[in-house]
Amino acid sequence: MRYFIEFSYNGSAYFGYQIQPKQISVQEELEKALSTILREPIKTTGAGRTDTGVHAKKMFAHFETEQTLDENLVHKLNSFLSENIAIKRIFEVADDMHARFSATYRTYEYYISLEKDPFSKDASWQYWRQKPLNIDLMNEACKILFEYDDFTSFAKLHTDNKTNICKIYKAEWEQLGNQLKFTISADRFLRNMVRAIVGTMVEVGTGKIVPDDLRKIIEDKFRNSAGVSAPAQGLFLVDVGYDF
Repeated sequence: MRYFIEFSYNGSAYFGYQIQPKQISVQEELEKALSTILREPIKTTGAGRTDTGVHAKKMFAHFETEQTLDENLVHKLNSFLSENIAIKRIFEVADDMHARFSATYRTYEYYISLEKDPFSKDASWQYWRQKPLNIDLMNEACKILFEYDDFTSFAKLHTDNKTNICKIYKAEWEQLGNQLKFTISADRFLRNMVRAIVGTMVEVGTGKIVPDDLRKIIEDKFRNSAGVSAPAQGLFLVDVGYDF
């Protein structure tokens, strides 16, 4: 039987979600816990991969087992796992449901702190010493993203992506007190894409470039045309959509 597991994690302690040699990852911790409790080797497939230091408020993975799962499995897993990973629910799905390929959209949020804040230093870009940001210009630039579907300029170089085509459904900035929050939804994301977009948007917000410059950056299809990637700790995966 195939099961989906919904969970969240603080990425500060991990070298990303996906298993890597000689590095601690969320996937490794999750599989170790499942295998120990179920007393059989468990392999999981995640909805995607997050980079070192990136967080997830809502993440999914699937795994298979012939066992009938204990109704207390969520509690057992949460007792076994570190405080950085929280299991929300585990539920049976159809055999053809896939955590990665069945996803219809993904949503990320990125946070920028506009003042020095020791309580959000691991969950936002601490921007308090830098040039003020014009959120209106940044939202003007967001509208340009909807005109394109090839985001090669925001993709990490030398990956195994077969295509850099993405459909963006939502992109907007809002101010929440002394923080800025960027929300972006798309059918899929390229590695480093959101952080590269945020870094470029900040250049718009500071006046280094104007919103219309975003068109040339995208049309160049060249990573060096875009801004530097924003720091990882401000990025959260907040939703993954499925047709259950």
